[in-house]
Amino acid sequence: MSADPLSVAVTGAGGRMGREVLSAAADREGVAVAFAVNRSPVDPVAGVAVEPADDLDDLLASEEPDVLVDFTGPASAVAYAEACADAGVPLVTGTTGFADAQLDSLRAASDAVPVLKASNFARGVAALRRAVREAAAALPGYDVELTETHHNGKRDAPSGTAKSILGDVEDVRGDLDERVHGREGDAPRSPGEVGVHARRAGDVTGEHEVLLAGNRETLELTHRAGDRGVFAEGALDAAAWLAGRDPGWYGFGEVLDADGDA
Repeated sequence: MSADPLSVAVTGAGGRMGREVLSAAADREGVAVAFAVNRSPVDPVAGVAVEPADDLDDLLASEEPDVLVDFTGPASAVAYAEACADAGVPLVTGTTGFADAQLDSLRAASDAVPVLKASNFARGVAALRRAVREAAAALPGYDVELTETHHNGKRDAPSGTAKSILGDVEDVRGDLDERVHGREGDAPRSPGEVGVHARRAGDVTGEHEVLLAGNRETLELTHRAGDRGVFAEGALDAAAWLAGRDPGWYGFGEVLDADGDA
């Protein structure tokens, strides 16, 4: 007897990533969409009717999804997390750009339900982050610069992924404690700096490059996403892993570690 399919709810169904998640779910065996919501009216996406986001509480209660996947904005993601906490539904979110208070609210939801937040659901980015930590630790004293490029409609800069990578660098390089965003005029590098550069152009899905330079050599570590489908697939991987877990705060790296142990 086959197991029941994973029942997934999707917010922001009319957005770039919401559409990708619904499309990926339609193509994936063992996944069923419980419902999809959007703040403004949109036509069905990947064969799924899109309900008003104001009906989320009622839909969570009536449809009882195994997990909710969210790629929206900080304020709406916090509201959806609170609704999930009240309904006992696990949450996977790839939303970025949270203010500290919003992030605190998101973490508060993890006291009631499992919450998995990631700035990027590409497996290659997870591998990049691990490689960056190892390289930065192995090259003390080397200068570090990070450049990220995204489509011209992306709102937050630097990207959430870039901020995560910067945190990785700072964790292993205590001497780098000042983020310098771009340079202009007379701007030689000062000790303690890590350079950050955000570019917005065209329809670029996402590129992140970390440059380490010193001792007459350079090392460049780069990830490029071919299309948003890679993020949607990763989010569904995370949803399948998260469903049924204990309340708590989780990261995408734990999903990859579990795959490696399988």
